[in-house]
Amino acid sequence: MEKEQQQLSERDTYIPTVVFQDCSPVAMPLNREETLGEHGLKTSVNILDGNQHRQTGGLIAKVFVLSIDNKPLMPCTPAKARHLLNDKRAEVVSRKPFTVKLKFECENKTQPIKLGIDSGHKYVGFSAVTKKKELISGELKLRQDVSKKLQDRAMYRNNRRSKLWYRKPRFDNRKRNAGWLAPSIRHKVETHIRLVDKIKALLPITKVIVEVAKFDTQKLQDVDISGVDYQQGQMQGYDNLRAFVLYHDKYTCQICNKTDGIFNIHHIIQRKDGGSDRPDNLVTVHKSCHDKFHKGKIKHKFTKPKSFKQTVIMNNIRKYIVDMLECDHTYGYITKRKRIELGIDKSHVNDAFVISDGNGQDRCRPLRIKQVRRHNRCLQKNRKGFAPAIRRQRYKYQPNDIISAGNKRYMVKGVHCKGTRVLVSDRISKDKSICLKKVELINYGQGLSFEVISSIPPSFEKKGILEVV
Repeated sequence: MEKEQQQLSERDTYIPTVVFQDCSPVAMPLNREETLGEHGLKTSVNILDGNQHRQTGGLIAKVFVLSIDNKPLMPCTPAKARHLLNDKRAEVVSRKPFTVKLKFECENKTQPIKLGIDSGHKYVGFSAVTKKKELISGELKLRQDVSKKLQDRAMYRNNRRSKLWYRKPRFDNRKRNAGWLAPSIRHKVETHIRLVDKIKALLPITKVIVEVAKFDTQKLQDVDISGVDYQQGQMQGYDNLRAFVLYHDKYTCQICNKTDGIFNIHHIIQRKDGGSDRPDNLVTVHKSCHDKFHKGKIKHKFTKPKSFKQTVIMNNIRKYIVDMLECDHTYGYITKRKRIELGIDKSHVNDAFVISDGNGQDRCRPLRIKQVRRHNRCLQKNRKGFAPAIRRQRYKYQPNDIISAGNKRYMVKGVHCKGTRVLVSDRISKDKSICLKKVELINYGQGLSFEVISSIPPSFEKKGILEVV
């Protein structure tokens, strides 16, 4: 009898990493953060990606809850969500992330929640915390192909307009209004706003804090720069950029080290790869060496300059994000100091946790958000008997949509056979094609696709916050 009691006392349970509809029912209060009333009755769930982990000591799995009038409430446990769904007192409104909507009136009692945003050029970290727990966290990967897509669109338009015999002149489309931003930069700003609005639709956020920074690119290149040196610059006293580069390289080819002949100016990082016309990205080479280098007849390694593209973009967008959100802001050095005091590693998720005034709350498994294009302007190829053309028809199913077929769930990868079949993947077996008539839509992929990060940040294990078996 004593051995059985000892085994029961040492029994270890875990909370599911991904929340779907298959969770065990437990009756407990709804709009309170401490909703885990009966902790010993947790069962596993069937998740889409097939990755199941056993976690203890701080991992939180939450189901987001909306009121009957679509206002966000405090999240509940998977057990409580299953209990509400079985009693038909709630309905599923989203699968990624899993969200339910109540069908009855309730007291809309909420708690103060702070949302921290670690803004960035490629990744955006976010974390929402209360006094005791972290409710949601993760990172959003921003698109880096917007500039290339705009160039392709301009190419299509130029080719189409060149075939027109006459086009009425337009003179009112070259003016830039106040606050104009380049399309690629504007897309990053709008994505920050869209992310905050998405989280506000899931949780009753009371305060938003964004980390901003202002970088001095000239100071990053020359630590000793000061005063008048900011206005004079490197090219003071030279007629143009070419004269400065030739003088800097002492009129010597940087490939063959010869001083006679006709010189060209070579971009170390080519313009098509995002290279700029800054002096440190230009070198002097012979015209013959330049041609041979681009044709691959000779090889040479140039020292690539440090790029400040990210710092310039962050300088431009930081004020727009804060002004459009009308939120509080903090600075990077404050975040760094607090992160060192807490003893956690550098990451976008950890920075966002610190920005939201996190100081030891129970952490949750982070999410990875990926932006998904909903409109594809690519050319339709391999069309027998027809010339290539831009696809104009929009199919019902798009990539990253979740569908069901034969009592199984799949993720859509694309549509083929002129829209009659859909290509799906269940992340376990190989991709397969299913007839469109046998498919039923479960959830749209939409623009922001939520996925659970399978690996735990090393700082969590280091501090004993999570134990993975």
